[in-house]
Amino acid sequence: LVFRPKLPKYSVDSLTITHLNLNNDNSLFATFNVNVTARNPNKKIGIYYEGGSDLRVYFTGTQLCEGSLPKFYQGHRNTTVMNVTLTGQTQDANGLLQSLQAQEQTGNIPLFLRGKVPVRLKLGGLKSMKWKFLVRCWLNVDSLTPDNTIRIRDSRCKFRLRF
Repeated sequence: LVFRPKLPKYSVDSLTITHLNLNNDNSLFATFNVNVTARNPNKKIGIYYEGGSDLRVYFTGTQLCEGSLPKFYQGHRNTTVMNVTLTGQTQDANGLLQSLQAQEQTGNIPLFLRGKVPVRLKLGGLKSMKWKFLVRCWLNVDSLTPDNTIRIRDSRCKFRLRF
């Protein structure tokens, strides 16, 4: 049996913001809904996405929100689309909100999405030890207005596998 393993490919297809509010205590509360597509190009390798994944979204180095992927099995040569909800609260965020609003005026808001996703590979009838996919995506969006259609102007992702 010959395996020619390929890394899966991920993309962020859409982003919706349901909350982005500055509270009375000067904390910023954010809820993002992100559609992520995972493509497994492998002919004979399936992927078990284990529990305990960690996805985070940052703006200029400050974490805005976090969440996790669902636990599931992805068969060979399969494409799976997931809707992931990310939530977060940032303290002392008045300056952060002003910076976000200033970037929004330009129509070009840089966001960084980082993911650590524990997986096991299925090779024929064998299940591998647990590994981690490390995902990094750089996004430029045109707006962060809640309940608005947000256009992803640019998106590029890099992946690697950590044993």
